[in-house]
Order: sequence, then structure tokens, then C-alpha cells
Amino acid sequence: MPFTCSDIVKIILAIILPPLGVFLEVGCNAHFWLNILLTILGYIPGIIHALYVIFKY
Repeated sequence: MPFTCSDIVKIILAIILPPLGVFLEVGCNAHFWLNILLTILGYIPGIIHALYVIFKY
């Protein structure tokens, strides 16, 4: 599946502010809240989860 321009923007936002990238991809569901928790516990786990969600969906 090729990347679109919006996917590239989401990836950049996921690196800068991980919950925002997840919110733009899946909305306000369990992945969003889990990403907020992971970002609070550590910035790197939040980024990894955000990129996982963006690549998966």
C-alpha cells in the first residue's frame, strides 16, 4: 500500500507529538488513550506505538 501525503504528515506529527498522530489516524479510541499513557511514561514508547498505529491502519 503506497503512502499518501497525509500519511507522511501523520508520521511527522507522530514523531513530534505522538498522541496527535494517533488521533488523526484512528480518532479518540483505546489506541489514543494508550498512546497518551505511553507518552507520559516515556517519549520513545509513545513514538513507537504511534508509528505502529499509523503503519497498521
